[in-house]
Amino acid sequence: MNAIDVVKVGYIRELLAKGVREDSRGLMDQRPITVSCDVIDNAEGSAQVDMGSTRVLAGVKFVLEDTKPDTPNMGNLVMSAELLPLANADYEPGPPSPDAIELARVVDRGIRAGNCVKLESLFVGEGKAWTAYIDIYVLNYDGNLFDASSIAAMAALMSSKIPGVKDGAADYGSRSSPVKAENIVTSTTFGKIGDKILFDMTGNEETAADARVTIETDGSSIRAMQKGLSGSFSFDELERLVAESMSRHEGLKKLIEDSIRK
Repeated sequence: MNAIDVVKVGYIRELLAKGVREDSRGLMDQRPITVSCDVIDNAEGSAQVDMGSTRVLAGVKFVLEDTKPDTPNMGNLVMSAELLPLANADYEPGPPSPDAIELARVVDRGIRAGNCVKLESLFVGEGKAWTAYIDIYVLNYDGNLFDASSIAAMAALMSSKIPGVKDGAADYGSRSSPVKAENIVTSTTFGKIGDKILFDMTGNEETAADARVTIETDGSSIRAMQKGLSGSFSFDELERLVAESMSRHEGLKKLIEDSIRK
């Protein structure tokens, strides 16, 4: 941790000791969120999410590929994330960083475990199926990439149109079949700083955080969880955060659905 980060951490902790956040939100308040779909013309689906100053873009590309031997009647989802250098001074070009790999895996786990898209519906026939490549790009970082990326990936996937098939090849000039979305999973990430638990951390708050937990749910059950950093949550705290996550699902789900209808 450099000298500037030490000052940030001290400032954040001093504020929280008084029950105040740096942007004056309550501990469980979320920053404003906007979701815009179909922002990339040459993608089968796309969405941009602005959560406070955090901005994430997700794009979906369908590629017709040979089916896998162990899943002969199913397509596939492949998730990747890139932390662009323009988003934060700490991000560097090159191979995916551990943070980018974790981000992609957490978002993928929620969508996959939630059976959001039936992979059988991506099967074309004669040993061919669609693979949906979902690419997440962090355009600006100010905390809570897990939730912003989950919303962006979910909205991009649900707004996708699958290309046609002509002479055994993908016909990208014909995109008419909407993805058969069976479920919507939403993500809520909480941080712990000292004895205070807060929702939707900013970048400065994440620098000061002792522990972090991401909970992904479809409203009826928990589909995935990811614990981060070296601190811990008690059992009672996790129970409370699971209930908080479940209660927020419908609002986040509606946000995604409304963005697709626009």
